[in-house]
Amino acid sequence: MKKINILNFLFGILLMLVSIFALPIETQAKTIQEFQDEVNRYTAELEEKKSKIVTNEAEVAKIKEKISEIEKKIEDSENEISELQNEIDESNEEIAAKSEESKKIMEYYQISNGENAYLEYAFGATSITDMIYRLSVIEQLTDYNNKIMKELEELIKKNEVRQKELTAKKVELKEMKDELQSEKERINADTASIRDTMPDLESQIKSAKLNLQYYQNLGCGKTEDIQSCQFRVQQSSSSSSIPSTNGFFRPMEYGYVTQWYSGYGGHMGVDLSSSDKDIPIYPIASGQVFKIYIDPDGALCVKIRHNVGGRYIYSTYAHLRSFGNISEGQIVTPFTMIGRMGSTGKSTGPHLHLEITTCDWNKGGGCTWATYQRSTINPTKYIVLPSRWNNR
Repeated sequence: MKKINILNFLFGILLMLVSIFALPIETQAKTIQEFQDEVNRYTAELEEKKSKIVTNEAEVAKIKEKISEIEKKIEDSENEISELQNEIDESNEEIAAKSEESKKIMEYYQISNGENAYLEYAFGATSITDMIYRLSVIEQLTDYNNKIMKELEELIKKNEVRQKELTAKKVELKEMKDELQSEKERINADTASIRDTMPDLESQIKSAKLNLQYYQNLGCGKTEDIQSCQFRVQQSSSSSSIPSTNGFFRPMEYGYVTQWYSGYGGHMGVDLSSSDKDIPIYPIASGQVFKIYIDPDGALCVKIRHNVGGRYIYSTYAHLRSFGNISEGQIVTPFTMIGRMGSTGKSTGPHLHLEITTCDWNKGGGCTWATYQRSTINPTKYIVLPSRWNNR
């Protein structure tokens, strides 16, 4: 253990006095009945969220099915368009052939060298019968040419119409798919916002009920503040009493702040790091190890309960690389190593996330998860945190 110089010690005592007297803990007193009402309301809200998630997942499954059907239709349309293109290519060859045929007929029978080929052919007959035959041939050739031209026009128009229809159909199907995809993303986002709580819903419901049962078993009076009751009962027992804080300290020997506290709805603690990415982590004050756990995202966490002026506060240390040689219920001091800084869970790099709250959602913590989030305290109310430091 390192020696603390007299200035640091006196500063710690001064900070403790400021913390206890100048900065009263803001907790909302609750009786057993009030807490039971809160747990009942909160449990009902969580059950509703669970139901909403089930509904969302069912809707997403249906949308996925529709998207799959549309994708099949789009694939069919693309195949149809491809087949049409082949037909159009064949038609174009037919159009070119018929155009060439028509051109030759016209070239042969149209006026040539200033003379009328039709008349020349007709009047070249050697008899009336021959003339009638020749006129008939001319008429048939003219009709055939007109028929070819009509077929060409109809084929061109038909291909243009089919091309437009298929293109429009493909656009329509794509728009339907995009719309369904957007709806799926919206529902998934809604589900994510419901799930984006730590811990998971089942754990919250279980803990809320255990919390209530715990306070009911303490034998608190109907109108007694459950936090005061808990403190009274625990402090009367030598095995569970928690010593008063003897000053507040930084949780690591040296380091710097990477993100400040912003409160409910934002960053509920402070993030601290150090040049030593494996630096030991210590409690900010004397207290009792309340919870050692791994959160749903995989972060290693330690919670410590502190006795500050006859009220409890809780400090949470998250993203640890490893736990120290500690156990739940153990009394610790500011010099007990509780773990090492790490980057477990949702973390972009080695750091310590430190939270201070006036209650906790776990059994014996006196609140639900929703209240816990609103109970955070800016750690700088208790700990002096310059941008950088090299002592505790």
